[in-house]
Amino acid sequence: MRCSGSIYLEELYIRSINRMEKLIRTYLLQKSSVSIPGLGTIYVERSPARSDFINRQVLPPSYHFRFDKYFDAPGKDFFTFLATRKNIEDYEAIKLYNEWAHSLRNYIGTDQSSSLEGIGILKRDSSGEIVFEPENPSDILSVPVPAKRIVRTNSKHTMLVGDKEVSNIEMTDYLQDGVHKEKTSWWIYALIIAAIALTAILFHFFRDAQASPFGNHQTIQAK
Repeated sequence: MRCSGSIYLEELYIRSINRMEKLIRTYLLQKSSVSIPGLGTIYVERSPARSDFINRQVLPPSYHFRFDKYFDAPGKDFFTFLATRKNIEDYEAIKLYNEWAHSLRNYIGTDQSSSLEGIGILKRDSSGEIVFEPENPSDILSVPVPAKRIVRTNSKHTMLVGDKEVSNIEMTDYLQDGVHKEKTSWWIYALIIAAIALTAILFHFFRDAQASPFGNHQTIQAK
């Protein structure tokens, strides 16, 4: 049975954990990562919103927590953030955070774990290694949004073509004129080629006709 003194110290530790974890969670959500000396770094990994065309909706962005035990050095920005929130000097914030991390490491055992509210649980496995079990983020506000595709055929907007700004209507008219001119030019070229071919045929016909006005003749000698 534990004495009242150890119970009191444990209660003080739990209170300090609760106060510190709120600051950690705030910094983590703002900066996407937070490091705990001697334990590792917790990251926030986000997935962007996605379009679900089949069901005509937009799926919300999602995020999850990831733990890396090989990097555990907090940056200067975190200590500045902690000093500002605690209204203390930076060196005091460094000392306070390192002491808290040391207490956290000692508290976590094979049969004990520390829960960081809204983030996850830190504990040791059977081999003594620190493991992290992320907490599933709340999806109360992460709900799909109905979305219907609307095509406005007569809407007008500007676009940049080269170094010139034109409207989509002007660009459409320009492309249609180009297609019409291309089709027209194709027929003109076809008519010119046909005329040249017809001229060549007529030229050869009249040339042969002038050489033999009564057609082809073959001289037959009488026996």
